[in-house]
Amino acid sequence: MNYVTKKIQIAIDGPAGAGKSTIAKIAAEKLGYTYIDTGAMYRALTLKALTEKIDLSSEQAVTDLLKNSTIELKPSPQGQLVFLDGVDVSSEIRSNEVTSNVSKVAAHASMRAIMVELQYDMAVKGGVIMDGRDIGTAVLPKAELKIFMSATVEERARRRFEDNQQRGIESSFESLKEEIALRDKMDSEREASPLVQAEDAIFVDTTHLNIEQSAEEILKLATERMS
Repeated sequence: MNYVTKKIQIAIDGPAGAGKSTIAKIAAEKLGYTYIDTGAMYRALTLKALTEKIDLSSEQAVTDLLKNSTIELKPSPQGQLVFLDGVDVSSEIRSNEVTSNVSKVAAHASMRAIMVELQYDMAVKGGVIMDGRDIGTAVLPKAELKIFMSATVEERARRRFEDNQQRGIESSFESLKEEIALRDKMDSEREASPLVQAEDAIFVDTTHLNIEQSAEEILKLATERMS
């Protein structure tokens, strides 16, 4: 496929396990765009909060922690690396403990306001694909292409279960289904930037699509907007 060179902002939102990150990485590589995984930033902060035993329910404590942290996303041949205060934590932020607690940290409005500014600055020049849960509604409300990506809870749990197996992380399929359903509820019901589909976003159901098919759908939509 021949892609034109106009640089746009592409926002991909959706719940956990929808395939956003994997699909966005592939699409960004083919377009020659920068991929930004905003979820990794919240995971990095959650990791630090857990390590320093910060009260995750305290908005002030979590916000102050972010103000005194440096979170960087760096591209590499192995994919995006996440650095927290200068240390590569790309693997640590994918632990079960971080996964189970990231929604609690992400719920705080004052902390999210700072994160949104950081993320917007990363994307302001265009030529980016950014994925998360409030990209099209809060971070990049003027993005030229907004996509809301999802799949059934069962399919998302299956994907997470297989991913954990590949990473050597022990997990239960039934427990993952419960955790994903709970996280959906927490993310969609939080007061600060809840997980919702932007009015001008295109819905993409990946339940019955493989990674390549999903990426091609994104590339097709991007090409239409870039022309």
